[in-house]
Amino acid sequence: MPKTLNPLQLVADRWQPSARFVRGAALACVVMAVIIVVTGGAVRLTQSGLGCPTWPTCTEDSLTPTPAMGINGVIEFTNRMLTYVLCAVVGVAIVAARARTPRRRSLTKLGWIQFWLIAGNGIIGGITVLTGLNPYIVASHFLAATALLTVAVVMWHRSREGDDAPRDLVARPVRQLTGLLVAATALLIVAGTVVTGSGKHAGDAAKDIHRIPLDWHQITQLHVDFVFIVLGLTVALWFALRAVKAPAAARRRVAELFAVLMLQGVVGFVQYFNDSPELIVGTHMFGSCLVWIAVLRVFLSLRERGGAADLPAPSGERETPAAGQPVAASSR
Repeated sequence: MPKTLNPLQLVADRWQPSARFVRGAALACVVMAVIIVVTGGAVRLTQSGLGCPTWPTCTEDSLTPTPAMGINGVIEFTNRMLTYVLCAVVGVAIVAARARTPRRRSLTKLGWIQFWLIAGNGIIGGITVLTGLNPYIVASHFLAATALLTVAVVMWHRSREGDDAPRDLVARPVRQLTGLLVAATALLIVAGTVVTGSGKHAGDAAKDIHRIPLDWHQITQLHVDFVFIVLGLTVALWFALRAVKAPAAARRRVAELFAVLMLQGVVGFVQYFNDSPELIVGTHMFGSCLVWIAVLRVFLSLRERGGAADLPAPSGERETPAAGQPVAASSR
């Protein structure tokens, strides 16, 4: 019996992408995940959420927007088309990871997870339109996009390291503190979606869009409280990493997170005291992506899996750990 032909294997037999290409494709997935979040926010902020009033077509009689729908139809339809661009970028990353020798199943798996998240979020986006921009569905649409960004960042990070068993670079209490920071940041993002769902930007000016029945100012205060919690945990983690002489790269990631949080805080205060102008709100959404990426990079920097085959060995010598003990690196 003839063998069943696997299209990905056929590509692998004819094309050997470099490790740098695979890393670049993984980074492109991160960039596109951020773009899809920002453009989705632009749809809401330009009141174009129902620019295409139905789904999966733009109108009942047309796949694309009609001239009568104006700029709002164009904006909504463009955001839908960007989903296909995102699928193409993720597809390239999957094919490149599969074709690379030696084969790294972990990268291929992360690519496929992104693909199914895109498909699932596309359905959520359709439900968002069909329910007239229900704020709870809109919030889940954003959170699903954040899940996609999470997997994309993990794939990008994994493309830069080897496949050894993960090994902690710091003691367990420090890892637990980092996990608490990640959880607090996740709650901060969730609170932000509630602020949006109860705030002034409903997504469409032509209809009376249902809002989350909560006081917008009180939810904003809760959101700010989470900001201070995340800031406090970030500072505490930086001092903890210094105390345990953690690798310089890990401390640098925490410093980067602190800088991003401060910038995002400035944008947030400008947004609040100027009645949430559209441009500032869009900038704040972009900043939320940067904050989440920075938090994930902090978390991932506290363990190692060995270097990728084509990357130089990290500078600085590490002590050989005893069994079950974390690895410590000399700081610079």
